[in-house]
Amino acid sequence: MNDSPGSRTAWTMLLVLIGGFALSQAFRTAAAIMAPALTHDFDLTKQQLGLFAAAFHFSFAGLQLFMGMGIDVYGPRKTIVTVFPLAIVGALVAATAPNYAMLIVGQILIGIGCAPAFLVCTVFVSRRFPIERFAAVNGAALGIGSVGLLLTGTPLAWVIEAFSWRWGFVALAVLAAGAWLAIFTLVRDDGSATQRQKLDVGAALRGYGELFRLPHTAGIFLLALTTYSSFMTLRGLWLGPMLIDRHAFSLVQTGNVAIAISVTGMIAAPLFGRLDPGEARRRSWIMRFALINAACFAVMAVSPHAAIEVVLALAIGLMSGFGSLQYADVRSAYPPHMTGRAMAVFTMALFLGVAVMQWFTGGVASAAGAFKVDPYAAVLGAIALSLVLGCAAFRVLPAPRKD
Repeated sequence: MNDSPGSRTAWTMLLVLIGGFALSQAFRTAAAIMAPALTHDFDLTKQQLGLFAAAFHFSFAGLQLFMGMGIDVYGPRKTIVTVFPLAIVGALVAATAPNYAMLIVGQILIGIGCAPAFLVCTVFVSRRFPIERFAAVNGAALGIGSVGLLLTGTPLAWVIEAFSWRWGFVALAVLAAGAWLAIFTLVRDDGSATQRQKLDVGAALRGYGELFRLPHTAGIFLLALTTYSSFMTLRGLWLGPMLIDRHAFSLVQTGNVAIAISVTGMIAAPLFGRLDPGEARRRSWIMRFALINAACFAVMAVSPHAAIEVVLALAIGLMSGFGSLQYADVRSAYPPHMTGRAMAVFTMALFLGVAVMQWFTGGVASAAGAFKVDPYAAVLGAIALSLVLGCAAFRVLPAPRKD
């Protein structure tokens, strides 16, 4: 590791940016712990609960391309300093929501505010660290940012039981305000940030068109829709209701399981970043771990035992770290002048996948209940099938050409 002053400064600023990403992680997984209380207070169906969780990710994913443009023109710091306050406002709107509609408005605002949170970290790493260290440093960023998942485990469960879910949103708003202040105070863009040109939306969109015309983009995009979304749909939405309804866990016990899964996620991302096998074998590793995850979801769907489900959920959390390899795959699949756009499109695919998966599985759970089928078995089976289909697309569609 380079311990030069410049390297230490880059790491300091990256850690501060990761603070914003950590709060983004907390916001996107709060639904799993808040779900029982929200269902009770607003009499929500499972489909409405799925839409509540998905609203964050729809707004988050829908703005990734524009956040990529903003970062290219204005730099990571100015982009996140300008946008992130909307997450604070959204959390306060949700905390005071008198009805389900305002809850959705709050989630949308939070999603918009968090939209640049991880993209700024990825772009910062690609600009400030050597290319050969990208997978390791970006994996470390993913792992450290997973601290935010710890907040929506036992701590959030305790706040909800001691006070209410509304105070949970207030607590997240206060922490987000602290993260924003740290970024505003300590982060500076690099020298290239002073040489920005006027934002040309038409030209930027044409640049994205160039990206989508490359034949290997489709396979990368379709697999990305299913990988992170499978983990986040479990951890960020169905984990709490499943353990409470299926196995009579208390909210705090559920929070403890969520904490354990989050810890495995923190370990997993940097671990996979360091184990990156390189371009020759990386894509086969990605497919292999995605299919193992699919098998874990399939077994959970039919398992009647709480212990088996918890162990498999922990295994899924650990293997979710192969997302670091997906980022490295994107980094190597496109020429340098397209890297920023490729990262934005890939990040959009990840979170659009979460939105679609959470919304879709809400519908699956509601339909399963109507047919007297265990809704959680149906949800877990649907997630497993989506991973298999994503892997099939990744395998069959063209891979990047090796020059």
